[in-house]
Amino acid sequence: MTQIRRSAERGLADHGWLRSFHSFSFADYHDPAHMGFGPLRVINEDRVQAGRGFGAHGHRDMEILSYVLEGALAHRDSMGNGSVLRPGDVQRMSAGTGVTHSEYNGSDREPVHFLQIWIEPEARAIAPGYEEKHFADADKRGRLRLIASHDGRDGSVTIHQDASVYAALLDGDESAEFAQKAGRRTYVHMVRGSARIGGESLEAGDALKIAGEAHVRIDGARDAELLLFDLP
Repeated sequence: MTQIRRSAERGLADHGWLRSFHSFSFADYHDPAHMGFGPLRVINEDRVQAGRGFGAHGHRDMEILSYVLEGALAHRDSMGNGSVLRPGDVQRMSAGTGVTHSEYNGSDREPVHFLQIWIEPEARAIAPGYEEKHFADADKRGRLRLIASHDGRDGSVTIHQDASVYAALLDGDESAEFAQKAGRRTYVHMVRGSARIGGESLEAGDALKIAGEAHVRIDGARDAELLLFDLP
């Protein structure tokens, strides 16, 4: 089974300082047909104008990943963490029993473009936690590079869910394959560029839900950046 979700079908919130596309129901956007995919609950593609951002707000019982595409994302939280994330950086925040954080554009001149991803944890009321790592373009070039996993293998950030997240940069003759295990599902989000996935052509912002397929092949890429989620 494969199902395409086109970029234009996503929810959109345009607040002037923030332009956000929602792959799944979020805030004022509600679509019963798109509430999540397995434990994957949110993929928001955010563009925040210079000098603006999200003030301090709270979360509970959610694994939150930030994936920066352009610009600088300044982060502070109630655990005492403070940093500026740049392209190639991946941040994991486990909200658990409760955490407060703020996110601002780290530049007073350029916008910041990033993905915020929420994954439901395998257990509630875990201790809050934080982690960030950098994944260079060379590590993602021509292959699926693991960036988040349940056990933190291969230098990935650790999430409290039996899920894995891969990032890839593909162009021209470069291709990648993913072996989907029985009983699991795959979600591919096209971040930038275009590629053919399982015979389907995807453009930036498009996504593909896959279940019951033994192999996922990605080819025909043109300046493509994508995220692949291996989900229970």
